[in-house]
Amino acid sequence: MRVLNHTWNEEQFVTKLSLKKSIAASLLLSIGALGGMGTATAAECIAPANPGGGWDFTCRTIGKIMSDIGAVDKPIQVTNMAGAGGGLAFNHVVAERNDDAELIVAASSATSTRLAQNAYAGRVASDVRFVGAIGADPGVIVVAKDSPFQNLGEMLDAIKEDPSSVAFAGGSAVGGFDHLKPLMLLQRVGFTDITKVKYIGVDGGADAITQTVGGFTQAMTGDMSEIVGFLKAGEIRALAVLTEERVPGFDDIPTAKEQGFDVVAVNWRGLYVPKGVSDETFNMWAERLQKVADSDEWKEAMVANGLAPFTKVGGDFQSYIDGVVEEVRQLSKDIGVIQ
Repeated sequence: MRVLNHTWNEEQFVTKLSLKKSIAASLLLSIGALGGMGTATAAECIAPANPGGGWDFTCRTIGKIMSDIGAVDKPIQVTNMAGAGGGLAFNHVVAERNDDAELIVAASSATSTRLAQNAYAGRVASDVRFVGAIGADPGVIVVAKDSPFQNLGEMLDAIKEDPSSVAFAGGSAVGGFDHLKPLMLLQRVGFTDITKVKYIGVDGGADAITQTVGGFTQAMTGDMSEIVGFLKAGEIRALAVLTEERVPGFDDIPTAKEQGFDVVAVNWRGLYVPKGVSDETFNMWAERLQKVADSDEWKEAMVANGLAPFTKVGGDFQSYIDGVVEEVRQLSKDIGVIQ
């Protein structure tokens, strides 16, 4: 009897163990399947900065609208990855997620400027694929209300005649995008000695305008969103907006292009994807972004956040980025920011 009992318990143990293994295996398969389903349908947008600010706005607003208009099946998850002015996120994408088809990353003019100036430790623009931009904070050149300059041409002529006669104030550091805007304009009129152009980098656009209104500088270079309040108060005049067309709501400000200076310099809002994704995936994200650009929801978001229309999606945008990077790189060398 003792032997029989022992034999029975052993068989019972083996049976129970097999059953547990079977259940565990089934659970693992189920979890794996669910995990696979999640990654297949839920995309992620990396904002290369802390919550708040332009990159976070891009991820959250574009992602939400994609979901609201049915361009994606599930809401897009936003991940904030601050560090190195966008460099941490850029390197993460290139080194660890080069073929992730469900990943998009917020980008702006700061991204292309830093790539041009080698601020991302050897990474280059071609390490990713730029999908597109669908809105922008327009670049502007402004003067105090009592400035003798009535148009952009008069100012550029004065600088050509005497580079020390006009100093610019801007909210970026030396070599930053605000500094580069007037240099691009001067290059268009054949002025090459750009190291003689005076630029004072201060802490933000409001401080730059204060410098100009107070007479410490003769002009301010910045973005439209920075000047609206001062413009409405009549403290400044905008000589030019650096967009393809005049900005709705500010139709009295002429573009640099219509004044004969072919410069478009805007702080665009857009996306890039990993380089290793297929053309099909790239085109899919381009189509989704274009749907957002065409939506009433995005038009409302632009008005609410002071953005101007600026739509370049797909291959056209990649060509635009390549051109901007090359120009910024050369300008940065000319002024000694990079070797």
